[in-house]
Amino acid sequence: QVQLVESGGGSVQAGGSLRLACSATGVSAIGNLYCMGWFRQAPGMQREGAASIHTRLDTRWTADSVKGRFTISQDAANHTIYLQMNNLQPEDTAVYYCAAERSWACQLTRVHQYNYLGQGTQVTVSS
Repeated sequence: QVQLVESGGGSVQAGGSLRLACSATGVSAIGNLYCMGWFRQAPGMQREGAASIHTRLDTRWTADSVKGRFTISQDAANHTIYLQMNNLQPEDTAVYYCAAERSWACQLTRVHQYNYLGQGTQVTVSS
């Protein structure tokens, strides 16, 4: 059973930083999680992809709305990804979900549709 465990959410003032982490357990049972990433969902809004990474090719995608402020990275050996979020703004307030996909041909831009999801972590940015 694959589980994605997130940590690192919280509350900050505008301009502040947070670092989210997501660790995948049970991966050996299914082989690999080739794509991992983050999407977010604010109340009443649709899911919005934020960033993703192909864990083998090390290719990355970042949404235009967070480009230059958010950086995704990985510790491949430990099936863990990170999202460094700098210069946070109130519009970044949302529940952030870690997501993962088994397919080698996973699409980085479709992180909001991946099959495996974490429980979500709240990020709140005050002005």
